[in-house]
Amino acid sequence: MPMDNNIRTDFSDAMSYGDYLHLDDILSAQHRLSGHHDEMLFLIIHQASELWMKLILHELYAAAESIRGGDLEPSFKMLSRVSRIQQQLTQSWSILSTLTPAEYMGFRHSLGQSSGFQSHQNRLIEFALGNKNARMLAVFRHKTELYAQMQEALRAPSLYDAAIGALATRGLPVDPAALNRDWSLDYEPNASVEDAWLTVYRDVDQYWDLYELAEKLVDIGSQQQIWRFNHMTTVERIIGHKQGTGGSSGVTYLKRVLDQQFFPELWSLRTKL
Repeated sequence: MPMDNNIRTDFSDAMSYGDYLHLDDILSAQHRLSGHHDEMLFLIIHQASELWMKLILHELYAAAESIRGGDLEPSFKMLSRVSRIQQQLTQSWSILSTLTPAEYMGFRHSLGQSSGFQSHQNRLIEFALGNKNARMLAVFRHKTELYAQMQEALRAPSLYDAAIGALATRGLPVDPAALNRDWSLDYEPNASVEDAWLTVYRDVDQYWDLYELAEKLVDIGSQQQIWRFNHMTTVERIIGHKQGTGGSSGVTYLKRVLDQQFFPELWSLRTKL
């Protein structure tokens, strides 16, 4: 196919596609430590996942700020985007599952003590969604600036806390204990919050924006659980019940995590409708 004569070919004094995306940095960041062919798959899957997680956090933080500011509608697009990114991340597990146990054992020794358990962005996502656990910060203590960032995120209100605040702002009765609490602690279900959401679901016309917000949260909570499940099954498929490289209990830990539910009242209210 002939080249379009209007296409620029000299970029000596202009920014090119590769310059804008810093492709030299991105595409040179895959350093196989074992020389094993399949280590490239392992590297790229995890690096790409971290990029998607960065975008999730970008959207979650902006959505929470919008909600806290009383402007719910812009958050809906952001939260919809998050659920689509979560689907993309979940799909990546099916690619990684093409790695057989024998292939993984060919380079697992090169990982040392590194582990997905140490992904600070995954932990920030969990914090942003309301799953707080101060003990999870220990693995980041060796990096001073990152550790401080993680502590700040632990103490910050979550996306769900912002949503509960929106309920109160709209005049729905919410227990003060759910509005002013220690944000560093894992969220505990509150009867007044469930009642407030029930009011929203029983009068969708009056509370349409809060209803739409609730359903966006349910989408995200559901997708996060699907991602967790696929993570667990992929790990079990590749290493069985071996201990994780970073010392975690591996599949046993990942199965326990599945019991942690996000936005609990948005699930429990469905039984009472």
